[in-house]
Amino acid sequence: MPVVTYSLLRLGVFVLALGGLWLAGMGSWLLVIVATVVAAALSYVLFGKQRVAAAQWIADRRAEGTGPRFSRAVEDDAAAEDAIADRLREEPPDGQIASPSPSSTP
Repeated sequence: MPVVTYSLLRLGVFVLALGGLWLAGMGSWLLVIVATVVAAALSYVLFGKQRVAAAQWIADRRAEGTGPRFSRAVEDDAAAEDAIADRLREEPPDGQIASPSPSSTP
């Protein structure tokens, strides 16, 4: 699975950056922020091939239709919301005219 490989490589770079910066004397919350930025930059430069492979694997999986895109509960909620939105578009709110006609007098 290229996604797992890419994720583990990025996690490893983050751990190395975190350890290296900590050994260099950086501490506190700044250590985590700087390590995150350094790891992201290194991952972008060093792991381009793995990133492309992971993206291609995800795209191929989507194209094949294997696995659900969302859970059944999410799909049911979306269908219910779509039905409500369609009904509201078709019928005007209570007490309002569906399509007002323009007045010819000022």
